[in-house]
Amino acid sequence: MKSQIELVGILHIVSSGIGILIGVGSFVLLSGIGWVSGDATAMGVLGIIGIVIAIFLGIISIPGLIAGIALLKMKPWARMLTIIVSCLDLFNVPFGTALGVYSLYVLMNDDAIRLLSGGPTEKVAVPTTA
Repeated sequence: MKSQIELVGILHIVSSGIGILIGVGSFVLLSGIGWVSGDATAMGVLGIIGIVIAIFLGIISIPGLIAGIALLKMKPWARMLTIIVSCLDLFNVPFGTALGVYSLYVLMNDDAIRLLSGGPTEKVAVPTTA
């Protein structure tokens, strides 16, 4: 189960990283188009639109990045944050939906709950006296 939790963490880091890269890329692309046009108004408007897109994608990607890193470190609070991020990922068809469903499947498992709760990770057999 630990390897599946780590895989969920890695997938969330990758997914969030792609979101951040798309945000930065859209800023560079739109600003570049404005610069190539040579029009001051186009440079300003496209630069502002690029900044807004980059900030928006950064804001929605950062929680997934934090959740992924925290899952790799097996932090107890990472499970709840990842569940929230995964529920939001369900609306990002098709890849976010697949990531969200898989993450929810893994994190709702009893073993994952036990591993991420900070409690004992193995079932301990209690000796009985007759």
